[in-house]
Amino acid sequence: MIQRFCASLVVCAVVTTAAAQAPAGTADPARVAAIVARARATAGNEWGATVDFFCGDAGRANRADDPEIKPTRVFDNLYALGRTSTVVWALTTPDGILLIDALYPDQLESVLLPQMRAAGLDASRVRYVLVAHGHADHFGGASYFQQLGARIALSEADWNLIENPPPPPAGAPPAPPAAGLPPPRRDVVVTDGMPISFGGVEITPVLIPGHTPGALGFVFRVMDGAQAHTAALFGGSTLLSNRISDDGLRQYVQSLERFGAVTQRLGVDVEIQNHPLYDGFPAKLERLAARRAGEAHPFVVGTGAYQRFVTVMSECANAQLARR
Repeated sequence: MIQRFCASLVVCAVVTTAAAQAPAGTADPARVAAIVARARATAGNEWGATVDFFCGDAGRANRADDPEIKPTRVFDNLYALGRTSTVVWALTTPDGILLIDALYPDQLESVLLPQMRAAGLDASRVRYVLVAHGHADHFGGASYFQQLGARIALSEADWNLIENPPPPPAGAPPAPPAAGLPPPRRDVVVTDGMPISFGGVEITPVLIPGHTPGALGFVFRVMDGAQAHTAALFGGSTLLSNRISDDGLRQYVQSLERFGAVTQRLGVDVEIQNHPLYDGFPAKLERLAARRAGEAHPFVVGTGAYQRFVTVMSECANAQLARR
Protein backbone atom coordinates (compact mmCIF):
# COMPACT_ATOMS: atom_id res chain seq x y z
CA MET A 1 0.00 0.00 0.00
CA ILE A 2 1.05 3.63 -0.27
CA GLN A 3 2.99 4.65 2.80
CA ARG A 4 4.33 7.81 4.45
CA PHE A 5 1.93 10.42 3.10
CA CYS A 6 1.28 13.60 5.05
CA ALA A 7 -1.99 15.47 5.15
CA SER A 8 -0.98 18.61 3.33
CA LEU A 9 1.43 20.08 0.81
CA VAL A 10 2.91 23.57 0.98
CA VAL A 11 3.15 25.34 -2.35
CA CYS A 12 5.58 28.22 -2.38
CA ALA A 13 3.68 30.33 -4.91
CA VAL A 14 0.36 30.53 -6.68
CA VAL A 15 0.51 30.25 -10.46
CA THR A 16 -1.92 31.97 -12.78
CA THR A 17 -2.65 30.82 -16.32
CA ALA A 18 -3.05 34.23 -17.93
CA ALA A 19 0.07 35.44 -19.70
CA ALA A 20 1.37 38.70 -18.26
CA GLN A 21 3.49 39.99 -21.10
CA ALA A 22 6.16 42.64 -20.75
CA PRO A 23 5.64 45.86 -22.74
CA ALA A 24 6.26 45.43 -26.46
CA GLY A 25 9.78 46.11 -27.63
CA THR A 26 11.59 45.36 -24.36
CA ALA A 27 12.98 42.00 -25.46
CA ASP A 28 16.69 41.81 -26.32
CA PRO A 29 17.02 39.74 -29.54
CA ALA A 30 20.73 39.15 -28.99
CA ARG A 31 20.11 37.74 -25.51
CA VAL A 32 17.33 35.50 -26.80
CA ALA A 33 19.57 34.24 -29.60
CA ALA A 34 22.38 33.50 -27.15
CA ILE A 35 20.07 31.46 -24.89
CA VAL A 36 18.69 29.48 -27.83
CA ALA A 37 22.21 28.82 -29.11
CA ARG A 38 23.18 27.57 -25.67
CA ALA A 39 20.16 25.27 -25.62
CA ARG A 40 20.97 23.89 -29.05
CA ALA A 41 24.58 23.25 -28.07
CA THR A 42 23.36 21.41 -24.96
CA ALA A 43 20.87 19.35 -26.99
CA GLY A 44 23.50 17.46 -28.94
CA ASN A 45 22.18 14.74 -31.24
CA GLU A 46 19.35 13.61 -28.97
CA TRP A 47 17.26 16.68 -28.17
CA GLY A 48 17.16 18.86 -31.27
CA ALA A 49 13.38 18.38 -31.54
CA THR A 50 13.08 19.53 -27.93
CA VAL A 51 14.83 22.79 -28.78
CA ASP A 52 12.61 23.31 -31.83
CA PHE A 53 9.48 22.68 -29.78
CA PHE A 54 10.23 24.82 -26.74
CA CYS A 55 12.67 27.49 -27.93
CA GLY A 56 10.91 28.45 -31.13
CA ASP A 57 7.37 28.48 -32.41
CA ALA A 58 7.09 24.80 -33.39
CA GLY A 59 5.36 23.81 -30.16
CA ARG A 60 1.70 22.98 -29.87
CA ALA A 61 -0.73 21.73 -27.26
CA ASN A 62 -1.84 18.13 -27.15
CA ARG A 63 -5.15 17.39 -28.86
CA ALA A 64 -7.87 14.97 -27.86
CA ASP A 65 -7.98 13.55 -31.39
CA ASP A 66 -4.26 12.99 -31.88
CA PRO A 67 -3.55 9.46 -33.18
CA GLU A 68 -3.73 6.56 -30.79
CA ILE A 69 -0.54 4.64 -30.15
CA LYS A 70 -0.30 0.88 -30.17
CA PRO A 71 -0.37 -0.26 -26.53
CA THR A 72 3.26 -1.10 -25.85
CA ARG A 73 5.21 -2.90 -23.17
CA VAL A 74 8.11 -0.46 -23.00
CA PHE A 75 9.88 -2.16 -20.08
CA ASP A 76 9.13 -5.45 -18.36
CA ASN A 77 7.02 -3.61 -15.77
CA LEU A 78 5.95 -0.49 -17.70
CA TYR A 79 3.37 -0.04 -20.48
CA ALA A 80 2.52 2.99 -22.63
CA LEU A 81 -1.14 3.60 -23.51
CA GLY A 82 -3.13 6.44 -25.03
CA ARG A 83 -2.31 8.87 -27.80
CA THR A 84 0.84 10.23 -29.41
CA SER A 85 0.46 13.45 -27.44
CA THR A 86 -1.13 12.22 -24.20
CA VAL A 87 0.21 9.00 -22.70
CA VAL A 88 -0.88 6.95 -19.71
CA TRP A 89 1.87 4.84 -18.15
CA ALA A 90 0.93 1.57 -16.43
CA LEU A 91 3.42 0.25 -13.88
CA THR A 92 2.79 -3.41 -13.09
CA THR A 93 3.61 -5.01 -9.73
CA PRO A 94 2.75 -8.29 -7.97
CA ASP A 95 0.16 -6.36 -5.94
CA GLY A 96 -1.62 -4.80 -8.93
CA ILE A 97 -1.28 -1.96 -11.40
CA LEU A 98 -0.33 1.65 -10.75
CA LEU A 99 -1.36 4.13 -13.45
CA ILE A 100 0.32 7.46 -14.01
CA ASP A 101 -2.56 9.60 -15.34
CA ALA A 102 -5.87 8.40 -16.75
CA LEU A 103 -6.43 10.15 -20.11
CA TYR A 104 -9.45 12.32 -21.04
CA PRO A 105 -12.82 12.05 -19.22
CA ASP A 106 -14.66 10.94 -22.37
CA GLN A 107 -12.04 8.45 -23.61
CA LEU A 108 -12.20 5.73 -20.97
CA GLU A 109 -14.45 3.38 -22.96
CA SER A 110 -13.16 4.37 -26.39
CA VAL A 111 -9.40 4.44 -25.79
CA LEU A 112 -8.04 3.60 -22.35
CA LEU A 113 -9.91 0.41 -21.46
CA PRO A 114 -9.62 -1.14 -24.94
CA GLN A 115 -5.91 -0.41 -24.97
CA MET A 116 -5.49 -1.94 -21.52
CA ARG A 117 -7.25 -5.10 -22.69
CA ALA A 118 -5.08 -5.21 -25.83
CA ALA A 119 -1.97 -5.01 -23.62
CA GLY A 120 -3.25 -7.77 -21.33
CA LEU A 121 -3.82 -5.39 -18.42
CA ASP A 122 -6.86 -6.05 -16.22
CA ALA A 123 -8.53 -2.77 -15.24
CA SER A 124 -9.87 -4.37 -12.07
CA ARG A 125 -6.27 -4.77 -10.89
CA VAL A 126 -5.59 -1.01 -10.94
CA ARG A 127 -4.87 -0.15 -7.30
CA TYR A 128 -3.52 3.40 -7.64
CA VAL A 129 -3.72 6.27 -10.09
CA LEU A 130 -1.03 8.92 -9.67
CA VAL A 131 -2.19 12.11 -11.36
CA ALA A 132 0.64 14.32 -12.59
CA HIS A 133 -1.41 17.50 -12.45
CA GLY A 134 -4.96 18.71 -12.11
CA HIS A 135 -6.09 19.05 -15.72
CA ALA A 136 -8.82 16.87 -17.17
CA ASP A 137 -6.63 15.17 -19.80
CA HIS A 138 -4.71 13.66 -16.87
CA PHE A 139 -7.38 12.86 -14.27
CA GLY A 140 -10.15 12.08 -16.79
CA GLY A 141 -10.62 8.36 -16.19
CA ALA A 142 -9.55 8.36 -12.55
CA SER A 143 -13.05 8.33 -11.04
CA TYR A 144 -13.81 5.06 -12.87
CA PHE A 145 -10.91 3.33 -11.17
CA GLN A 146 -11.83 5.00 -7.90
CA GLN A 147 -15.28 3.38 -8.14
CA LEU A 148 -13.50 0.03 -8.51
CA GLY A 149 -11.58 0.67 -5.28
CA ALA A 150 -8.38 2.27 -6.57
CA ARG A 151 -6.72 5.08 -4.61
CA ILE A 152 -6.21 8.38 -6.44
CA ALA A 153 -3.11 10.39 -5.57
CA LEU A 154 -2.48 14.06 -6.34
CA SER A 155 -0.77 17.04 -4.74
CA GLU A 156 -2.73 19.20 -2.29
CA ALA A 157 -2.55 22.21 -4.58
CA ASP A 158 -3.92 20.36 -7.57
CA TRP A 159 -6.66 18.64 -5.58
CA ASN A 160 -7.67 22.22 -4.84
CA LEU A 161 -7.42 23.05 -8.55
CA ILE A 162 -9.72 20.16 -9.50
CA GLU A 163 -12.25 21.12 -6.83
CA ASN A 164 -12.10 24.85 -7.61
CA PRO A 165 -11.29 25.28 -11.30
CA PRO A 166 -10.42 28.85 -12.30
CA PRO A 167 -13.12 30.93 -14.01
CA PRO A 168 -12.79 31.58 -17.75
CA PRO A 169 -10.93 34.75 -18.73
CA ALA A 170 -12.97 37.96 -18.74
CA GLY A 171 -15.11 38.18 -21.84
CA ALA A 172 -14.72 34.52 -22.76
CA PRO A 173 -17.91 32.53 -23.35
CA PRO A 174 -18.91 30.06 -20.62
CA ALA A 175 -17.27 26.68 -20.98
CA PRO A 176 -19.59 23.94 -22.23
CA PRO A 177 -20.49 21.19 -19.75
CA ALA A 178 -17.69 18.67 -19.41
CA ALA A 179 -18.25 15.43 -21.31
CA GLY A 180 -17.54 12.05 -19.81
CA LEU A 181 -16.66 11.10 -16.26
CA PRO A 182 -16.73 13.49 -13.29
CA PRO A 183 -13.48 14.36 -11.49
CA PRO A 184 -12.29 11.95 -8.79
CA ARG A 185 -13.10 12.58 -5.15
CA ARG A 186 -10.25 13.87 -2.98
CA ASP A 187 -8.22 10.93 -1.73
CA VAL A 188 -4.46 10.56 -1.23
CA VAL A 189 -2.41 13.75 -0.91
CA VAL A 190 1.09 13.37 -2.32
CA THR A 191 3.95 15.01 -0.44
CA ASP A 192 6.97 16.41 -2.24
CA GLY A 193 9.91 14.02 -1.93
CA MET A 194 8.06 11.49 0.24
CA PRO A 195 8.42 8.09 -1.48
CA ILE A 196 5.34 6.17 -2.52
CA SER A 197 5.75 2.43 -1.91
CA PHE A 198 3.51 -0.06 -3.68
CA GLY A 199 4.02 -3.65 -4.80
CA GLY A 200 7.76 -3.59 -4.21
CA VAL A 201 8.20 -0.41 -6.27
CA GLU A 202 9.14 2.97 -4.81
CA ILE A 203 8.11 6.13 -6.65
CA THR A 204 9.65 9.46 -5.68
CA PRO A 205 7.29 12.39 -6.33
CA VAL A 206 8.81 15.81 -7.02
CA LEU A 207 6.75 18.99 -6.79
CA ILE A 208 7.25 21.02 -10.00
CA PRO A 209 4.87 24.01 -9.90
CA GLY A 210 4.59 26.19 -12.96
CA HIS A 211 2.18 24.58 -15.38
CA THR A 212 -0.18 24.16 -12.43
CA PRO A 213 0.40 25.05 -8.76
CA GLY A 214 0.93 21.42 -7.77
CA ALA A 215 2.26 19.63 -10.84
CA LEU A 216 4.35 16.56 -10.07
CA GLY A 217 7.24 14.63 -11.54
CA PHE A 218 7.86 10.97 -10.74
CA VAL A 219 11.05 8.92 -10.49
CA PHE A 220 10.97 5.11 -10.29
CA ARG A 221 12.80 1.94 -11.29
CA VAL A 222 12.02 -0.08 -14.40
CA MET A 223 13.34 -3.46 -15.55
CA ASP A 224 14.73 -4.56 -18.90
CA GLY A 225 15.40 -8.23 -18.35
CA ALA A 226 17.97 -8.46 -15.57
CA GLN A 227 18.97 -4.82 -16.01
CA ALA A 228 17.42 -2.16 -13.75
CA HIS A 229 17.09 1.44 -14.87
CA THR A 230 15.71 4.61 -13.30
CA ALA A 231 12.95 6.42 -15.18
CA ALA A 232 11.68 9.96 -14.71
CA LEU A 233 8.50 11.60 -15.92
CA PHE A 234 8.25 15.39 -15.77
CA GLY A 235 4.49 15.66 -15.39
CA GLY A 236 3.96 19.39 -15.79
CA SER A 237 5.43 20.44 -19.13
CA THR A 238 4.37 23.89 -20.31
CA LEU A 239 3.66 23.13 -23.95
CA LEU A 240 2.65 26.71 -24.85
CA SER A 241 4.53 29.37 -22.90
CA ASN A 242 2.04 32.11 -23.80
CA ARG A 243 -0.50 30.44 -21.53
CA ILE A 244 1.53 31.09 -18.42
CA SER A 245 2.36 34.32 -16.62
CA ASP A 246 5.87 35.72 -16.27
CA ASP A 247 5.96 34.71 -12.60
CA GLY A 248 4.63 31.27 -13.47
CA LEU A 249 7.28 30.81 -16.14
CA ARG A 250 10.02 31.83 -13.71
CA GLN A 251 8.66 29.33 -11.22
CA TYR A 252 8.62 26.72 -13.99
CA VAL A 253 12.33 27.34 -14.64
CA GLN A 254 13.03 26.88 -10.93
CA SER A 255 11.07 23.62 -10.98
CA LEU A 256 13.06 22.34 -13.94
CA GLU A 257 16.34 23.19 -12.21
CA ARG A 258 15.21 21.42 -9.07
CA PHE A 259 13.95 18.41 -11.01
CA GLY A 260 17.32 18.22 -12.72
CA ALA A 261 19.08 18.14 -9.36
CA VAL A 262 16.79 15.41 -8.00
CA THR A 263 17.05 13.25 -11.10
CA GLN A 264 20.81 13.63 -11.17
CA ARG A 265 21.03 12.51 -7.54
CA LEU A 266 18.80 9.50 -8.24
CA GLY A 267 20.70 8.49 -11.38
CA VAL A 268 17.86 8.81 -13.91
CA ASP A 269 18.77 7.28 -17.27
CA VAL A 270 15.30 6.73 -18.82
CA GLU A 271 13.25 9.65 -20.22
CA ILE A 272 9.46 9.34 -20.54
CA GLN A 273 6.66 11.92 -20.74
CA ASN A 274 2.91 12.14 -20.43
CA HIS A 275 2.96 14.66 -23.31
CA PRO A 276 5.71 13.17 -25.51
CA LEU A 277 5.47 15.70 -28.31
CA TYR A 278 9.10 16.75 -28.18
CA ASP A 279 11.30 13.76 -27.28
CA GLY A 280 11.19 11.46 -30.31
CA PHE A 281 8.56 9.19 -28.75
CA PRO A 282 7.09 7.70 -31.97
CA ALA A 283 10.53 6.87 -33.33
CA LYS A 284 11.50 5.24 -30.04
CA LEU A 285 8.38 3.06 -30.18
CA GLU A 286 9.32 1.98 -33.70
CA ARG A 287 12.87 1.17 -32.65
CA LEU A 288 11.59 -0.74 -29.65
CA ALA A 289 9.28 -2.84 -31.85
CA ALA A 290 12.25 -3.72 -34.11
CA ARG A 291 14.73 -4.25 -31.27
CA ARG A 292 16.74 -7.45 -31.35
CA ALA A 293 18.24 -9.28 -28.40
CA GLY A 294 21.29 -7.49 -27.08
CA GLU A 295 20.51 -4.16 -28.77
CA ALA A 296 20.33 -0.96 -26.74
CA HIS A 297 16.95 0.04 -25.36
CA PRO A 298 15.74 3.19 -27.19
CA PHE A 299 14.23 4.72 -24.04
CA VAL A 300 17.47 4.37 -22.06
CA VAL A 301 19.25 7.63 -22.86
CA GLY A 302 21.86 7.63 -20.10
CA THR A 303 22.32 9.89 -17.09
CA GLY A 304 24.20 12.62 -18.95
CA ALA A 305 21.70 12.82 -21.79
CA TYR A 306 18.82 12.99 -19.34
CA GLN A 307 20.36 15.97 -17.59
CA ARG A 308 20.88 17.69 -20.92
CA PHE A 309 17.21 17.09 -21.74
CA VAL A 310 16.09 18.88 -18.57
CA THR A 311 18.59 21.67 -19.18
CA VAL A 312 17.27 22.22 -22.71
CA MET A 313 13.72 22.63 -21.38
CA SER A 314 14.98 25.09 -18.78
CA GLU A 315 17.03 27.11 -21.26
CA CYS A 316 14.11 27.32 -23.67
CA ALA A 317 11.80 28.54 -20.90
CA ASN A 318 14.40 31.24 -20.17
CA ALA A 319 14.45 32.13 -23.88
CA GLN A 320 10.67 32.52 -23.88
CA LEU A 321 10.92 34.76 -20.82
CA ALA A 322 13.59 36.84 -22.51
CA ARG A 323 11.26 37.43 -25.47
CA ARG A 324 8.71 39.19 -23.25
